[in-house]
Amino acid sequence: MSLAAEFALTGFIRFGVDTALLDWLKIAGPAALATRHDPAFAEWLRCEETWFVGVNALANDGQGALNGSGALSGRAVGFIRNNLGFGGGAFDRGQVSICYPGFPKPQDGETAGAFAYRRDRDGAHVDGLHPVGPERRRKVQECQGFLLGLPVTTTNALAAPLVVWQGSHKIMQAMFVSELAGVAPADWHKVDLTQAYHAARRQVFETCARVVVHARPGEAYVLHRFALHGVSQWQTGAVAPETGRAILYFRPEIDQQDWLFH
Repeated sequence: MSLAAEFALTGFIRFGVDTALLDWLKIAGPAALATRHDPAFAEWLRCEETWFVGVNALANDGQGALNGSGALSGRAVGFIRNNLGFGGGAFDRGQVSICYPGFPKPQDGETAGAFAYRRDRDGAHVDGLHPVGPERRRKVQECQGFLLGLPVTTTNALAAPLVVWQGSHKIMQAMFVSELAGVAPADWHKVDLTQAYHAARRQVFETCARVVVHARPGEAYVLHRFALHGVSQWQTGAVAPETGRAILYFRPEIDQQDWLFH
């Protein structure tokens, strides 16, 4: 089975160690870890200091380069550019996600139900579909092309790994296509998808296998933009450095039509 066929079937691919990524991480890795202690990003330390969310904290350019690292490259990047309609697209600033022992803890203002969902269901979500307004209705706020995950620190699979529901992208994409049919792309952000999203999510939990996606520095994984995914708990027996379980994520936005139908 080709990588493209595997991706279409499962909604994710994990790539082995890549020397191009290892070289890039020699510069990008320390820069990523330094953002945790940058006062400019202090707001991102959440969950009783067990999670540094680090959205757009990495100061890379559109090619993924920073501090003389050179462009972000390697097999995973090649797969994205050749198969996911990204071509010569520009990367967003990377998210620096760092988890620590005890994750997850409640966030400020979080309801008991919301915390229980993060604890028991890994906070499973589809990127770009955000809770909006005081009633937290789910609406499309970003049309991201994929999720590229690049581990920065070496851990074992018990240290708050990424989890994904295999094949969930098909269920979620069908939901989006159905609910947004006949709506102008400029108005997608107005459509309340809460009920349909929750129904699709329940179907995923009932029919799709939950898979732990663990990797080490130099490896990478790519998730389909509609894949339901989350972060598992920090479990007994977890092994990680004092700097925590650190992973860089890239989620650049793409054209709305490509997002829905490609």
